[in-house]
Amino acid sequence: MSQDAKGHAWAMLLTAHATLVEKIEAALAEAGLPPLSWYDVLWELEKAPEGKLRMHELARRVVLSRSNLTRLADRLERARLIERADTARDRRGYDCVITRAGLAMRKKMWPAYKAQIERLFSRHVTVEEARVIGDALARAAKAARGG
Repeated sequence: MSQDAKGHAWAMLLTAHATLVEKIEAALAEAGLPPLSWYDVLWELEKAPEGKLRMHELARRVVLSRSNLTRLADRLERARLIERADTARDRRGYDCVITRAGLAMRKKMWPAYKAQIERLFSRHVTVEEARVIGDALARAAKAARGG
């Protein structure tokens, strides 16, 4: 693949990401639902053992800076979708824990989010193209993480 093709792919990745996230955010807002970043945090916590993660681990999983995640966690806590709990492993830190309301909100958001994924992405790529895109992006992410 020529550098021009790789440069084009990179530009399209950035453009597609920005455009798709903007459209998904608009659809969530129109449905009276919280922003996509709330979904991402709630989903990562829901998948985690016991529904909790340390802040640094949560920040890594949702690809946010620690300061941005702290502000987002404050909003989620005020909405009673997460709680902060002291951790036995380290007295200096705490865990973010998803609440029952957080689980319910994540489940409420999923149908609107899923519909947008289908409308904006899935119907425009074949299964084979999706595999190629997914594999290529996974390799790039792994390399970027030093793996």
